[in-house]
Amino acid sequence: MNKIIVFSFFCFAFLSSRAQELNAKVTVVATRVGNTVNRNTFNTLQTALNNFLNNRKWSSEPYAANEKIDCNFLLNLEQTSETNVYSASLTVQAARPAFNSSYLSPIINYKDDNLIFKYVEFQILEFNDNRVGGSDALVSNLTAVLAYYAHLILAFDNASFAPHGGDLHFQKALNIVNNAPDGRGIGGWKPFDGIRNRYWLVENMTNSRYNIMHDVYYSYYRKALDKMYEDENMARTEMLNVLNLLVNFNNENPNTMINQFFFQGKSTELIKIFSKAKPQEKVQAREILSKLDLTNALTYKEQLK
Repeated sequence: MNKIIVFSFFCFAFLSSRAQELNAKVTVVATRVGNTVNRNTFNTLQTALNNFLNNRKWSSEPYAANEKIDCNFLLNLEQTSETNVYSASLTVQAARPAFNSSYLSPIINYKDDNLIFKYVEFQILEFNDNRVGGSDALVSNLTAVLAYYAHLILAFDNASFAPHGGDLHFQKALNIVNNAPDGRGIGGWKPFDGIRNRYWLVENMTNSRYNIMHDVYYSYYRKALDKMYEDENMARTEMLNVLNLLVNFNNENPNTMINQFFFQGKSTELIKIFSKAKPQEKVQAREILSKLDLTNALTYKEQLK
């Protein structure tokens, strides 16, 4: 009996150490799809996508249950003229806990408007790291996109905890881009598909010319945000150093996708952090943020007076 208990304990410990990395919630919205399609199809798809992301091991790294990364995927569908084929936008959000607090900091908040795929109810969602494309590109495009963002979530999360900690998963995401499904209507995977897409995002994070962005992610989270509980003034000073790094990066590499991507979802957080800063630091932060994050420039100017 004791041997059975000990064996069961080690089995549980092993399985716990191999736990999946993501705590993902997928929501499928089909209000813009006509009533000719059985609505159960979208419930089945939503369940299948949740299982696909949450039940799969995306790395060989050990993750405890409390280390899973919280993330949300919102798939908003539109019907096309082709049976069982949908165009969609995919909003991806992921958060990273600040050390010694219950606060979750947004690390990804991005809307991908370039997704088309084919889905028939109960079809099996397959993905192979070594063979991204399948016999039907429209079928494999959905899982390729989800796998791409799963690896990016792991990449940015790991990059925030260790210098270049996300390199392995950035490379895996790049591999998906290089072997992405290709066919009529499929976009977002090529440099000529636009200036802000899946290709350019991972290109920016694997291009040695932009290595400073790895320092930005690590310093922002590990050296600044994680230190807020310990010494707020020191942490704010470090965060201001990060913003200055971004100024230099943007001056040398204007209009890169990664600069815009970095700031998406962060304005509220940054305002809360610098609203308590010393007057001189607050002025510096306001001026820098207004230039780097143009979408929220007016908000920074009003909130950081």
